[in-house]
Amino acid sequence: MITDLIHRERLAHLPTPLEFLQRFSAHLGGPRIWMKRDDCTGLAGGGNKTRKLEYLVAAARAEGADTLVTFGALQSNHARQTAAAAAKAGFSCVLILTRRVRWQSTTYESGGNLLLDRVLGADVRIANDPAESQEILGTLQREAQENGRQLYVIPTGGSSPVGALGYARCAEELDHDFRVNDLNVAAVMHATSSTGTQAGLLAGFSATGSNHKVIGINVSEADGAALEGSIRALSNETGALLDAPPVGADSVHVLHEYMGEDYGIPTAEGRAAIELLARTEGILLDPVYSGKGMSGLIDRVRQGTFDADSDVVFIHTGGGPTLSVYDNAFGST
Repeated sequence: MITDLIHRERLAHLPTPLEFLQRFSAHLGGPRIWMKRDDCTGLAGGGNKTRKLEYLVAAARAEGADTLVTFGALQSNHARQTAAAAAKAGFSCVLILTRRVRWQSTTYESGGNLLLDRVLGADVRIANDPAESQEILGTLQREAQENGRQLYVIPTGGSSPVGALGYARCAEELDHDFRVNDLNVAAVMHATSSTGTQAGLLAGFSATGSNHKVIGINVSEADGAALEGSIRALSNETGALLDAPPVGADSVHVLHEYMGEDYGIPTAEGRAAIELLARTEGILLDPVYSGKGMSGLIDRVRQGTFDADSDVVFIHTGGGPTLSVYDNAFGST
């Protein structure tokens, strides 16, 4: 693999399975739907960030760091996986989590990923806004300097050029999956937020000379044009590490109409997507990312966007541990 030229620490169960969703596809009556099971990457419940952390942890070790620091919302999947990666790789971990999401439930600030962060041994610092988050980081940096510690600061979602290499590697896996299964791929779809997953896929497909259409479903950003610009910029920064041809603006495809009221606020369509997949395939999505992403795929299938004889691949980015703190979104079903 091209990405083997860059050092990584093996944290994930790779390659992840590519699973044909037979009953789900039949229910929709459209193209064949496949799922890349990146909820099965291991590391404290799995998820897409584990791929990124393989490269980020390697970079942290190369720099002589002893502590991983990262950011997220209170129920961040990335934070949980960073805490797990730190534990497995022998680093200390500080999570700076911000009260960004306006969801209320009895366990939102104690259960789900927050519970797992603490079980994993992370030092959890909670901020009320981004400014306070930066103040906490500044304090950590001063304390580290005074105490002879070295921090490795990971951006939200692990979405740096180094982190996005994890999804360049996933693109190479997908190329293999498509050949083995003889797929006629119309699109690769997934929830997009901090941009690293989509940027890495685009960089990876560019590096391998593939021409697969990658469609992100925006679940977090009100400024869609800015999000698309960030995806393209990060894809080209990542591609530069692989000597890949640059990605043009016409290769960045994002659907913006499925986010709903705001990031972290469930939608009726996302809930329906979660229940449909659970009841046809026994696979759990989450209300923040993969549920909204799947609602976009379902809607596009019902609109007739894809030929019936084509294959659509959905990347399951994880998030199951947050389901319990969204119990009040599901009523009495």
